[in-house]
Amino acid sequence: MFDCRVARNSLRRRPGSSLVVLLALAGAWIPHANADMTPAPAQPANEDVAILEKADRARGNLEGVTWTVVIHSEERGRTREITVAVRSRGYNFLGEMLSPPKSKGQELLMVSGTMWFHKPGLSKPVPISRRQRLMGQASYGDIAATNYAHEYAAETMEDDAVAGESCRVFDLRARNKKTTYDHIRYWISKSRGVGLRAEYFTVSGKLIKTALMEYAPVRDDRGRKRLFITKLVITDALIDGDVTTLTFQTPSFRKLPDRIFNVALFGR
Repeated sequence: MFDCRVARNSLRRRPGSSLVVLLALAGAWIPHANADMTPAPAQPANEDVAILEKADRARGNLEGVTWTVVIHSEERGRTREITVAVRSRGYNFLGEMLSPPKSKGQELLMVSGTMWFHKPGLSKPVPISRRQRLMGQASYGDIAATNYAHEYAAETMEDDAVAGESCRVFDLRARNKKTTYDHIRYWISKSRGVGLRAEYFTVSGKLIKTALMEYAPVRDDRGRKRLFITKLVITDALIDGDVTTLTFQTPSFRKLPDRIFNVALFGR
């Protein structure tokens, strides 16, 4: 369930003035482009960002999308399940608990990377960390759209394969502490441009969990087919048998109004 612990001048110039002379002298110090200069090399980082952005779009980063997430946890022999209705635009999202009954009406809002929690009875929303555990191996941030392209510094690693599918592999390091994870190793399909596998590490480099992703083609609001995530299976790297499955159901694509993601209106 959503288990939240509340804490917290212009210059007058004349033609031929000394300003013109100064500009001319300054120009002598600036290297001029010519045919002998070697063209600037392409920036591989730009390509890497484009690859990560495409993968992010398959995990919710769109103009507007709604879906339902069913989270099923098997942990130390105990089985639990919750259902969350999600509305997302770009990297902002609003999640509302649908079940179990005791959690119905609890909400999450994320705007510009910051997340808030609200439930009936609270006078106002409270900020929470995206890293906080939601249920099982799933963190609050796992049900939000990913922003790996801009929240992480990416380093390209040796290509690899997932289930026989050739992948680009990226080593991602968080740019700030708002992220869900500090360090991720991410496998992106070369042919489909979607993330297939992820490994999550602590700052010290300890593997804590792994995830496998599945996708299916869906039609967006313009009738175009696109791949969208259908399942995320997270496995505890430290405790055998602890697995959490997030199933993303009934995605619907349409523009969403600003008021949905307005912190001042959240919980009212």
